[in-house]
Amino acid sequence: MIKKNSFLYLILCLTFTIGCNKNSYKSGKNISQATGWKINSSEGGFKLNNKYKRQINAPGMIFIQGGTFVKGNTKDNVMHDWNNTPTQQYVRSFFIDETEVTNGMYVEYLFWLKNMYGNDDILSDIYKAALPDTLVWRNPLGFNEDMVNNYLRHPAFSEHPVVGVSWKQATNFAKWRTQRVNVRILAEKGFLNRDSILSPKSKLNFNTTRYLLDPENSLGENLEELIGEKAKSEENGSYSFAGIEDGILLPAYRLPTETEWEYAALGMDELRDANLYRGKKKFPWDGEYTRSQRKKTLGDQLANYKLGKGDYGGIAGWSETGSGITTSVRSYPPNSFGLFGMGGNVAEWVADVYRPIIDEDANDFNYYRGNLYTKPVIDELGKVVTVNKENISDQFERLPNGRINFKNFPGEIIEVNLDSLDLIRTNYSKSDNRDFRDGDSESSRFFFMGQDQSNQMYNSPSNDQSDPSNFRSSLISNDSRVYKGGSWLDRSYYLDPAQRRFLPEYMTTNYIGFRCAMSYLGESRNVSKPKKR
Repeated sequence: MIKKNSFLYLILCLTFTIGCNKNSYKSGKNISQATGWKINSSEGGFKLNNKYKRQINAPGMIFIQGGTFVKGNTKDNVMHDWNNTPTQQYVRSFFIDETEVTNGMYVEYLFWLKNMYGNDDILSDIYKAALPDTLVWRNPLGFNEDMVNNYLRHPAFSEHPVVGVSWKQATNFAKWRTQRVNVRILAEKGFLNRDSILSPKSKLNFNTTRYLLDPENSLGENLEELIGEKAKSEENGSYSFAGIEDGILLPAYRLPTETEWEYAALGMDELRDANLYRGKKKFPWDGEYTRSQRKKTLGDQLANYKLGKGDYGGIAGWSETGSGITTSVRSYPPNSFGLFGMGGNVAEWVADVYRPIIDEDANDFNYYRGNLYTKPVIDELGKVVTVNKENISDQFERLPNGRINFKNFPGEIIEVNLDSLDLIRTNYSKSDNRDFRDGDSESSRFFFMGQDQSNQMYNSPSNDQSDPSNFRSSLISNDSRVYKGGSWLDRSYYLDPAQRRFLPEYMTTNYIGFRCAMSYLGESRNVSKPKKR
């Protein structure tokens, strides 16, 4: 009996020990699964954030779980252009703004630029280049001067979407937003001194990429003032900076791709049945009508759009929405993802270069046209070259409409196109892929077989219009950008998320705004939504 009990006791002890070791090894508690050496050890072990759970929600954004959907026109096509033929696409999970960028948000951006560069003779053009074109409200046969003078800055319009912003200006706003959010995170985590950053004398041109590559030099001459207590915690006197391995800095804000925007706008949850979609959708909301079918809101319009000729908001006291022009970004119900304004109010810039055809045969994963692959410029000392007062003049460009654009902020890393040594690959063969397989000879199966390679389908003839033989016959070029969604100026036909139109990236209107997106880093099959900050 004693021997039997002893044997059972031994088995239980072994099982408990093996179980503990297995769980400890599996959970990765300070033990490398590759070598068995300790990690995150005071003995100089490899540093790894094994407590990382998931990417946090960035301010103002909503998590969109990825999946498969049919991109393109699946309903009415009264224009018969078929420039978005239906194709099945897969989208990775991502974040997108709950609303369009408002006037209030954009004025905050302008305030920061003016405070940083407005009084500098060399850098003041950065602020001027970011100013929206308020003259977009003018009409030779319309009295709209109140919007010209007040729409951007008056508090009555602070929650309305910003307009008069070009694709280039929207992209620069997203860059600025990235840096402002990440510098705040570093201050909250103790890596930077919050008081020094908020000081009126602070002129920190913080850049996330530069901080991760060269943190000490990225903070400039005021390193001692800007460094936080957590960064000073090293015993040997050296600084401890946040790295990409810590996972606390957010990826870049950017414009959403066309595929991401359309997927988010559709919000197909209403039609999902297990692993299938039962039917198609014409609008961001459920149903075939622009008016609400719910009992409490029966008959109310579900979007801000042009109801008919001379009718921008219905009859006073009945269906008048209080819009007339744009309206506040949360005036109408959100779609099933919780996103406001994905149909109506203003159309929105997306990241893609426009082409009327979609090359879906080999590109059905995160479809996007517009890739420009670049690399940082490295100086003789092996350090990255950044924008400063000495080379800032190279960052300004005069656009075809006469306005000024700046390519990079001071402190940002200067990048150049990849060279021939970087392109010896099987997955891509050139740095600029905006016109990749857009219907020209490169798209043909007989490419490189004696055909004229100088004939570009959409970006030729050249911009030189002095020679009649070089006249451009198409408005489509590598500078044409897609905008999606209907606006207050459009009929209900354009409320369909599949609709797509284009304008040059430097053009501005009173009916196009934008919202930002952000990539989600991690497994797309995320069952629980990331926690909000």
